[in-house]
Amino acid sequence: QVQLVESGGGLVQAGDSLTLSCEASGQTFSVYAMAWFRQAPGKERELVAALSWRIDTILYGESVKGRFTISRDNVKRTISLQMNSLKSEDTAVYYCAADRVLVDTTEWDYWGQGTQVTVSS
Repeated sequence: QVQLVESGGGLVQAGDSLTLSCEASGQTFSVYAMAWFRQAPGKERELVAALSWRIDTILYGESVKGRFTISRDNVKRTISLQMNSLKSEDTAVYYCAADRVLVDTTEWDYWGQGTQVTVSS
């Protein structure tokens, strides 16, 4: 079992930056792939960014490439999502996820409760 707790969401203006964090507890964090997903009202959950445990594979959703950066700290058992040049369409609930295998679908084993990010235009 892996427990995930997100933090860092909030209300920002378009063009601002925001950093989300996810702290993991439970089983060995370092061998899990980690990811950020988001879900806007009325839309399906989508992959924002994913990172393998060896950090040899990094995926980004097309809409965030060049603006968002995912990173992990295996000692602190955290992952972060640095979000720059935020747009109103980035408004969503952001979820942290973990799985032993990195996949580009929503089929991940463990999920956090989510943190709201609202970008005003």
